This record gives sequence, structure tokens and C-alpha cells, in this order.
Amino acid sequence: MTLTIGSLTFDHATYDERGDVLYLHIGERQAAADSEETPEGHVLRFNDRGEVIGVTIINAKWLLERDHAINITVPEHVVVGPEALSEALAAA
Repeated sequence: MTLTIGSLTFDHATYDERGDVLYLHIGERQAAADSEETPEGHVLRFNDRGEVIGVTIINAKWLLERDHAINITVPEHVVVGPEALSEALAAA
């Protein structure tokens, strides 16, 4: 499964249903060299070259149910609708 958010395409998704957290990453899993919280409260993870390697979306299903979309800055501001995330959130 691939999921594109803004200019980033993630090829791995893991959803923690209990915590309502969606973990997206690009390529093979690797330790992040750095991370940064987005204005919306999600987390971007970076490799040692400063490239985004992952995004952690907090309260993913709750936000979709409440707002019918998820706002996230990756680094540009993007609104992600439920159709884009439905497969990843169903993987639990």
C-alpha cells in the first residue's frame, strides 16, 4: 500500500487502534536522526540528511470522525480526506 500526503509518498503504514495512532514511513524502517512536531500536533521523522522518513499521525480516526479530514504540515499544509487513509486505518 502506498499513501501520498502532499509531496511525500509513504509505502508502509501501521495503525495502533488502541492508541489511535497511524505510523507512516518511507522505505525500510530506520531510526530517525531527528523529529519535529507539526503545528497540528503530529510528528515528522527525519533521516540524517534531513529528509522526511516518517510521519506519526496522532488521533487519526478520531480526527477523521470529527473533522472528516486530517490537517497536517509535511512541510506544506495538506488536508487528507478519509478516502486517502481508509486502507491504512483498516489494517489494525
